[in-house]
Amino acid sequence: MPESFISRRAALLALGAATAPLLGACADSPTVAPTGKTSGSQGPSASGGATASATPSPSLTPSATPTPRKTFVGDFRLPPVENGLAPVITRVPTKQPVVFLTIDDGVVKTQESLDLLDEYGYPATLFLTKSAIAGNPDFFKKFQARGDRIQNHTISHNTSMVQAGYEYQLGEVTGMQDYIKRHYGTTPTLFRPPGGAYSNAMRTAVAAAGLKAVIDWECKANAGRMDYQVGNGLRPGDICLMHFRPEFKRDLAAFHQAQKASGLTVVRLEEFLGI
Repeated sequence: MPESFISRRAALLALGAATAPLLGACADSPTVAPTGKTSGSQGPSASGGATASATPSPSLTPSATPTPRKTFVGDFRLPPVENGLAPVITRVPTKQPVVFLTIDDGVVKTQESLDLLDEYGYPATLFLTKSAIAGNPDFFKKFQARGDRIQNHTISHNTSMVQAGYEYQLGEVTGMQDYIKRHYGTTPTLFRPPGGAYSNAMRTAVAAAGLKAVIDWECKANAGRMDYQVGNGLRPGDICLMHFRPEFKRDLAAFHQAQKASGLTVVRLEEFLGI
């Protein structure tokens, strides 16, 4: 199996078994470490990991009537798995005025999160972790009912996973594949690394598990504000990170403010990629 080497900054903290650390584990935007040149991967931004924060304080109340969704035909397709390595996507290279909302973990489960997404009219992609959702996995079937897809974010959300051996990483990925298929009747196609760090060993495990790509990000809604690795606003093709946390309403309001300012339309990632 290939030697693991860090392609993005190694995760800051190992995650314990308790769910509480999950509330902060994904908050750090991934940063770019030197990588080998691997065919088929989409290179991350050369931002050095610095983030810019939007300063306006967002409104906490969504608009009463969401703007009807526009239809876009995706003009980008995922590169294939090559040399046993799943491609890495941090941003979709497109000039179309679209942005993608992804929501991680699943620690906090409230009807409000579903209602807010419906009120804003936002489709989303869910990267769920077994340790966060095992107490009530059926909650997320409500998101499936609105068309949202459930994707793979590992069994335990161990942010030091990237430093572990290949067999451990493969078990984290395949274990979550099996769990999602068993509970939701679907097989994930996309994988998000805990904390954003990945390696060639992880990319090999992702490909071996049958997934099509590793999905990272360059912007996030966190603590009621937007943070950007590149620039100071949303750009076409941005993949935005959020979490199911107590501040979900504030984070979604911050994203909404940024989305309206950018003039971009929120499109479901899988639909745009055609997977």
